[in-house]
Amino acid sequence: MMKKKLNGYVGTTSRRETTSSQPETKEEKSEWEMRPGGMLVQKRIGKPEAPVANLRLRIAYGALRHDVYVSSTATFGEVKKVMSEETGLKVEEQRLIYRGKERENGEYLDVCGVKDKSKLVLIQDASSIERRFIQMRINAKIQTANRAINNVCLQLDQLEEQVSVIEKSISNGIKVPEVQIITLIEMLMRQAIKLESISAEGDASAQKILQGKRVQKCVETLDILKTSNATVKPVIVTTKWEIIDHSPSPTKWELFD
Repeated sequence: MMKKKLNGYVGTTSRRETTSSQPETKEEKSEWEMRPGGMLVQKRIGKPEAPVANLRLRIAYGALRHDVYVSSTATFGEVKKVMSEETGLKVEEQRLIYRGKERENGEYLDVCGVKDKSKLVLIQDASSIERRFIQMRINAKIQTANRAINNVCLQLDQLEEQVSVIEKSISNGIKVPEVQIITLIEMLMRQAIKLESISAEGDASAQKILQGKRVQKCVETLDILKTSNATVKPVIVTTKWEIIDHSPSPTKWELFD
């Protein structure tokens, strides 16, 4: 009898151990999340998270003052994105100072102790000022080059029309004064000199090369036309004169006499 009771007690203990091990398996499967402060905590299931408070930051940029509203869990990089809309500065051009220290984009406001109505200072990066100035000069140079190339392009449009007229005349057997062809070649060469004097980069450089090819094509065409024009015989216009007899014709009675 004692044996049976002992066996029953052992069986009950083993079932309890099996049951108690089940919650440990569930805990192993539970999800984890990273908090803004960098702390790894267990994710709360079934309970809604508390609403994130908004902060009103007072940011000084030179003589200007900006009031910005952001989440307390936002980063300084996100604050810079908001300030980009306010100041026109890119994120990489901004430096945010809080408590006398420049803050990195990945730092969190709440971790650094930023609270409602905290004051920050925004400074434009000195190197970005220099880069912007250089870019402005480059843009101005590109615009100047584009205007000069467009002017040459308009002149070439007119000269190409004159080349077409001369080509049509010679093909129809009409001799063109040689001085007209020589003058047109000289005008085209002047446009080529203008193109050479233009300092262009990027798309403007490609446009400059294209207009240069137009000049070359027109000059080559005129050289060929000059040779063809020399073989064209001038057309001599003659007038054929008719002799008309105005004497009166004989009458019927005169013929019979």
